[in-house]
Amino acid sequence: MQYVVILEKGPSSWGAHVPDLPGCVAAAETREEVLAMIQEAIEFHLEGLAEDGQQIPEPHCQSEIVQVNAA
Repeated sequence: MQYVVILEKGPSSWGAHVPDLPGCVAAAETREEVLAMIQEAIEFHLEGLAEDGQQIPEPHCQSEIVQVNAA
């Protein structure tokens, strides 16, 4: 499965969250670290859903980069 992950760079760290999996988040000092952590978080989140007998949500979010001219 592939889930869209949103990455956000803050003043001193990176954050990541998964729109299709509310509450699935990670934070780290570098982009590489946060990507590794969010992958682990997704796997942990899905394992928890399965253990609780809940259905694994199918990915439905998509992303696209849109270029605009700044005023």
